[in-house]
Amino acid sequence: MGEATSADRRKLSVLSAIELSGRLGRGETTSVEVVESCLVRIEERDPIIRAWAYVDRDLALAQACARDAEPRRSPLHGVPIGIKDIFDTFDMPTSHGSEAFAGHRPTADSGIVALMRRAGMVILGKCRTTEFATPIPAGVRNPLDFGRSPGVSSSGSAAAVADYMTPVSLGSQTGGSTILPASFCGTVGFKASLTGLDRGGIRHLRPSLDSIGLFARDLADIGLLNAVLCGGRPITPPRDVAGLRVGVCHTVNWSQAQPETIAALEAADRALRRAGVSVIDAEMLPVFDDIEQSFQLIATVEGARTMAADLEAHGDGMNHWLQEMRRTAPTIDPARYEQAQLHALACQRALADIFTRCDIIITPSAAGEATLNLTGVSNSSFNRIWTLMHGPCVNIPAFKGPYGMPVGIQVVGPVGSDARTIAQAQAIAGALA
Repeated sequence: MGEATSADRRKLSVLSAIELSGRLGRGETTSVEVVESCLVRIEERDPIIRAWAYVDRDLALAQACARDAEPRRSPLHGVPIGIKDIFDTFDMPTSHGSEAFAGHRPTADSGIVALMRRAGMVILGKCRTTEFATPIPAGVRNPLDFGRSPGVSSSGSAAAVADYMTPVSLGSQTGGSTILPASFCGTVGFKASLTGLDRGGIRHLRPSLDSIGLFARDLADIGLLNAVLCGGRPITPPRDVAGLRVGVCHTVNWSQAQPETIAALEAADRALRRAGVSVIDAEMLPVFDDIEQSFQLIATVEGARTMAADLEAHGDGMNHWLQEMRRTAPTIDPARYEQAQLHALACQRALADIFTRCDIIITPSAAGEATLNLTGVSNSSFNRIWTLMHGPCVNIPAFKGPYGMPVGIQVVGPVGSDARTIAQAQAIAGALA
C-alpha cells in the first residue's frame, strides 16, 4: 500500500461507503486512515453542527486498528458508522438525549449495533438525538443552513452524514424521524419495514411504530448496508424504469404541502412519464380518513407504556411533549386504542390492494424545505401514515426549494420489500436526475 498523504487522508471522509469499501479491499487505504479523516472533520465542524453526543477518539481508532489487523468480515469491514444515541452500545454511553440518562452505560449492544460490529464496521460514536426520540429539537444545526431545522429526531445522524463526518449512520423512525431529517439535510434516508431490520434491545420500543433508519449520501450505500445487516446481497437496480409501475399519492395531508413540495411531486410525475414509467393514481381511499388520530392514539399509549418507569422517576424534568404524553395516556380508554389498531390494520389492507396495481408509490418526504423554526415541533405529516403502514420508505434528495434547500421525494414499497424498494428507488433517482 502506498503511503497516503495528509491531504489524501482528509479527503477520505467525503467518499461513499462503497468507495471506501473498494479502497479498503484493494489495500489502498486503511480503516485507521479512514477513521482519522472522519475524526478530523468532526473536530473541525461539530462544535458548530453539534451532530455528535459522544465521540472517543482513542476508542474509534482502536477499533479501526483491530479491523486492519484481521480478515475482512463483510464488504463494509473497516467502514465507520455513527449510531443514534437511543441504541445501546456496550463501550459507549447511551443517554437517549436525556439528562436523566446522562452517562448511562449499557452492558450490551442493541441488536442492530451488534450486527454492525459483526460485519467489521467501526462504531465511530453516538449521534445526537432528541430526548427519547421525541419531536422537540435538541440543538443540532442543519449543515446546509445553520438557521434552518435539520429535522427530528434522528437529527444528529442526518447532519453527520450530510456534513461528511461519517459515510453512513443509524437512526430510527416512530413518526418521521428518518425521512424528515434526510429531506431537510439533503441525504438519502431509508426507513425499513417494521421488522425489516433487527429491533432487538431497543429499550423504549413502540411495538407498532418504531422502525430502524439508515442514512447515507448515496442510495447504493443504503442498499449495501441494508444487505450486510440482513445477511444478503443488494438487489441490482433495474437498468430501465420503463417497465416500472409507480403510484403517485398526495396522502390525506396534501393541504399541508408547501409550493415547493407540490412542484417537486409534479416534476417527478412528469419526469417518470417521460422515462416511460407507467404512472397511476394511488390516492388514499376513505378508509384512511382520521388515520392521523389513530396514529396519535397508538403512539401515545405505547410510548407511555414503555416509558412508564422512567416517566414516574424523571418525568418532571423531561420535555413538555413527554410530560403531555404522561398526562394524556391514562385518559385514553383501552377500547379506543384497540379501535385505532383495527383502523390501522384496515388501512394496511387497503394499501396492500393499491400495491396490486403498482410496484411502488412516490409521495412527499416533507411538507416543504427545512423550516426556520429551530425550537418547535417539526411537521412530520407526510411520514406518520407510512410509518403506521409498516412498509419501507426511501428519501431521494431530488429537488430544491425557493431558498436552495433540498426537497425530497419519498419512495414507499410494500411491507417486506425493503431490498427491492431500495433498488427501485435507485432507478427512480436516475430518472429524476
